Amino acid sequence: MSKRLPFFKMSACGNDFILIDNRQNLLDKAKASEFVQQVCRRRIAVGADGVIFLRQSQVADFGMVFFNADGREVEMCGNGARCLARFAYLNDVCTSRMTFETQAGLIEAEVDGQKVKLKMDYLLSPKPPFPLMVNGKEREVFFLKVGVPHAVYLVEDLEQVDVIGLGRATRYHPHFQPQGTNANFVQVLGPHKIAARTYERGVEDETLACGTGSVASSIICAHLGLVVSPVSVVTRSGCVLKVYYKEKSAGEFGDIYLQGEARVVAEGNLWLDELRIEESEIEESE
Repeated sequence: MSKRLPFFKMSACGNDFILIDNRQNLLDKAKASEFVQQVCRRRIAVGADGVIFLRQSQVADFGMVFFNADGREVEMCGNGARCLARFAYLNDVCTSRMTFETQAGLIEAEVDGQKVKLKMDYLLSPKPPFPLMVNGKEREVFFLKVGVPHAVYLVEDLEQVDVIGLGRATRYHPHFQPQGTNANFVQVLGPHKIAARTYERGVEDETLACGTGSVASSIICAHLGLVVSPVSVVTRSGCVLKVYYKEKSAGEFGDIYLQGEARVVAEGNLWLDELRIEESEIEESE
């Protein structure tokens, strides 16, 4: 019989993740990258934007290890962190209020039904925009790191943007190497509302929502005086994320919160021996 690994499938505004309680080291971290690439394949396996492992922590209720679908470990993920908070609460790892450890620092969270609110303990200081030559055209871009790097473009008509083409060119632009960046395209809809679309590195495609991208986009717009807290961010999925913040001093923002839904889609077991799919099998099936 195949070895089995319990998992949850969760979605946060269209960003979907596989969550695994790995406090007992059920999966060796050395094998995690290959495992993530296999299980995140859509139509062939479970399919997801990333995999989140809950681990033991010496300084918080638990720790978060996050891998994008390409098998690369990154510092954190806003929507993924919200899913992990609810996952931990539903599995009696902690109470509805918790603190957990990420590579980007400690995150506080509160679970209220399907809604999860994160306190992201950053002090964000947006820098002036700079010109960037992308796809043969000079464009004005902002950059802000919210645990992970984000380039932000302000646009007049979000539906007319080539998110894939411009996003990929920005993600791999020499200016952002070797780490690369996520690319966000933002349209201001009002003093408390923006719409955002994001090309995510690691997924290498547009995703239906991006939590840290929503924070970066909101803070950039706040820095420009285009919005005030709280900011409703309309994501590609149609779901709305809320970003709260305070301007601590001129150009510096703190007390940042990200709030939105985190839904459980399914619970089950991964059949590890049957999960691995050789490239030769894929070629034969095409």
